[in-house]
Amino acid sequence: MASVSLQDVHKSYAGQLVLRGVSLDLHKGEKAGLIGANGSGKTTLFKLINGIETPDIGTVTTSRGTTIGYLPQEPDLPEGATLIEAVESVFADHRALEKRLEQLSHEIAEADDDARRASLMAEYDRSRAKFETAGGYSYEVRLREVLGGLGFDPDEYHKPVAVLSGGQKCRASLARMLLADCDMLLLDEPTNHLDIDATRWLEKYLAAHDGGAVIISHDRYLLDRVVTKIIELENHGVATYPTNYTNYAEAKRIRQLNAEREYVKQQEWLTHQRDYIDRVRYAKDSAKQARGRQKYLDRMEADGKILEKPTGDRAKMNLAFKADNRGGDMVIRCEGASKGYDGVTLIRDLNFEMTRGEKVGIIGPNGVGKTTLLRMLLRQTPADAGTVRLFENLTVGYYDQEHRDLDGSLTIIEAVRQVRRGVSEAEARSFLALFLFRKDDVFKRVGTLSGGEQSRVLLARLVWTNPQVLVLDEPTNHLDIPAREALEDALTQYPGSLLMVSHDRYFLDRVAERLLVLRTRGEHELVAGNWSTYAALLAKREDAQRAEAEKLREETRRERERHAPAAPKKKSRSKYAANRIVELEAKIIAHETRMKELETLFADSAVLKDAARSKQLHEEYHGLKEELEDLNAQWEAAVETL
Repeated sequence: MASVSLQDVHKSYAGQLVLRGVSLDLHKGEKAGLIGANGSGKTTLFKLINGIETPDIGTVTTSRGTTIGYLPQEPDLPEGATLIEAVESVFADHRALEKRLEQLSHEIAEADDDARRASLMAEYDRSRAKFETAGGYSYEVRLREVLGGLGFDPDEYHKPVAVLSGGQKCRASLARMLLADCDMLLLDEPTNHLDIDATRWLEKYLAAHDGGAVIISHDRYLLDRVVTKIIELENHGVATYPTNYTNYAEAKRIRQLNAEREYVKQQEWLTHQRDYIDRVRYAKDSAKQARGRQKYLDRMEADGKILEKPTGDRAKMNLAFKADNRGGDMVIRCEGASKGYDGVTLIRDLNFEMTRGEKVGIIGPNGVGKTTLLRMLLRQTPADAGTVRLFENLTVGYYDQEHRDLDGSLTIIEAVRQVRRGVSEAEARSFLALFLFRKDDVFKRVGTLSGGEQSRVLLARLVWTNPQVLVLDEPTNHLDIPAREALEDALTQYPGSLLMVSHDRYFLDRVAERLLVLRTRGEHELVAGNWSTYAALLAKREDAQRAEAEKLREETRRERERHAPAAPKKKSRSKYAANRIVELEAKIIAHETRMKELETLFADSAVLKDAARSKQLHEEYHGLKEELEDLNAQWEAAVETL
């Protein structure tokens, strides 16, 4: 049985048709990608499933007991709370149960009346069963796992929501929704504001999620790795493909080709039939046959068997980058370059060269200094030490992810003619048509455009400057999949040099030939190859780390068993006191394991060089040590009551 079922759903707004006759089943455990052009109705479909909107015609049915989690693009967090308070609010009932269990343990131990004790024990059994069904004591581990996976540091937990950036609020909303552990997740662009590490973590989380998920995303890599079904919204209806994105794209191409062939074949047959009817309609011996054929054609039309002409793929941008003159062989040279802000080192001792014709991608976590490095190269900000040189004899085209190069008061055509003086309006209009700005669209003010439209304006300006070097900062942000594919095609053919910051792994796979990986605390690495090359390297390292962590956990367990006191000879007076001991032991083991991990980190050279990080880890260690002493004291007291 489907968790969510839509039957013949129609939806319009102000007379504008959005969905027509949509029927769709979503099942538990199924991960689906929802794709379609902007304005095709993806968000409307989510709101219908979640009950925020109701269909004009048709039904949306959710099976009994199914819980739905919805992540909109705009975050909704309580402004008066801190980050950790806003996220852990999903565990309010859980924490109340935990507190009640502790209270019941003490009341049972102190109860002298048998009837009172029996009543308390019955309540304890009910509460504990409910608590364990909800995940038991693992919720705090899950909370920190999700926050850490989405890129939050512990020192950010107590920041007020009001001071968080838009990206941080989006990540916090995503964390809260994932921790709610709903049966069906509706995710609207969940990877917006996530760096590559956080996106990889999210992929693993979703793959392990027992429930279902429907994901609106332009991240083709995520759609390949997570989903098993593609739902495409097109022409107000849906088409489903039981596969990932790459296979869907190929299946759609074949489906489109077959549809065109069938249409042409039927049109040829219809033309033959109509020619015959026109030719013999008045012939004495053939008129009856002509009328019969006409009736057959009329029935085909009435039954909807006359095929409509396939519309084909949506129009794509048509762009081609050229490079004026050849230029020198050396493009970029960094020697011992370092940069930091407010005592935090972003880039340390960077040595890097880039030669003519190379295509290099820069990747790394948010806030690690990727954009800062580009601005150093463009002489917008100086290095603190060392040299950063983009050779002076080169023409450079820069794509700023914040779109600061665009004047919002200009029209589209004015913004593009600004970089190539003297061209006629007719020539500019023809050029802008390649970027899907047609007719009166070219007279729209840049400040009124969507992020995707502004991106296309910036790309048009870049194409017309014919730079020898392209420096691109997150160029695929705001672009839909067809626009990303068009950009990739153009960049793979670009004869100049290309340096690009990107979180789009599919884009990096298609375009990059080499990667500069920036990490926290100024560390960096050069990788010969594209994203897939680096992903294979990461997989090997993560396997080694998991093996080391497992070894550490096993050593901790054995150490605990070696030093554990002998079991009391007398039997437990009640299972409730024993349960309390089990709870305390679980917390003790968790604390000891974390302290072992911290002790290993203290020997890390990178931590030793980072005073702020070292201080933070030592504070965490001493806090755990104090808590562990208290837990051991509680454990010993509990054992004494057996």
